[in-house]
Amino acid sequence: MADSSSSVKKQNSVIERVIIKNKYGEKLVGVLYETSSKEVIILCHGSADKKECPVNWNLTDALTKEGISVFCFDFSGNGESEGTFEYGNYNKEADDVHYVVMYFSGLQRVIGGILVHSKGGDSVLVYASRYHDVATVVNVCGRFKMERGTEDVLGKDYMERIKEKGFLDFEGDEGIQYRVTEESLSLSTDMHAICLSIATDCRVLTVHGSFDKCIPVEEAFEFAKVISNHKLHIIEGADHGYSNHQSELVKVVIEFIMERLRRPSLNFVQKAYVYAG
Repeated sequence: MADSSSSVKKQNSVIERVIIKNKYGEKLVGVLYETSSKEVIILCHGSADKKECPVNWNLTDALTKEGISVFCFDFSGNGESEGTFEYGNYNKEADDVHYVVMYFSGLQRVIGGILVHSKGGDSVLVYASRYHDVATVVNVCGRFKMERGTEDVLGKDYMERIKEKGFLDFEGDEGIQYRVTEESLSLSTDMHAICLSIATDCRVLTVHGSFDKCIPVEEAFEFAKVISNHKLHIIEGADHGYSNHQSELVKVVIEFIMERLRRPSLNFVQKAYVYAG
């Protein structure tokens, strides 16, 4: 069951707060930017982030100007959504996406695409490999090799310390404390196998900045090697958050999405769901 609050008007859309229950009964809090289009684009955030991240905000503004409705939400354990934060946790976040898709499909809306930044890209690729009901995915700075970068966040010998204590605590960008367990690390997630399982009629765009110090640009080329229906775009000089390259990121993504939305075969993989949250 979803709960919607009163709507607020914005220049290009009507803003509506929407709450959707996930597989575990946790409330996922999202915001729908409604333009009355049949299509809805779903935007997902990265690790220990929230729906209001700069990448989401700029893409939402651009998409609604094109007349396309957008839904941004917090993964469980992040932002306003219920649940406990877990580092990694790709499978559960994939389930969160599934329940969001079920909700809008139940309203006879077409999922025009799913756009994801950083770690969220991996969760959505897991989703696409499992459910085969989305025709378009935009993977912005996703990670291919899961073992990379973890030491930068958790420090050296993190696995030994987790095995000793059973968990490890770290502080996020906004001073929020997070707990990491061995299970939640998801280092065993095999992105190579996951990418091979994505349906050939699902078109994936990977965008990556050449100066990304969080997730090296080389990982983008790994996605390009494995995903069968794939397009790769490297933005020269861009960092992980596209600090000085937001306009170029938006241009690349919007052109790709609008091209996909104009395709008559958009509805081909859309499944009919009955949302019973």
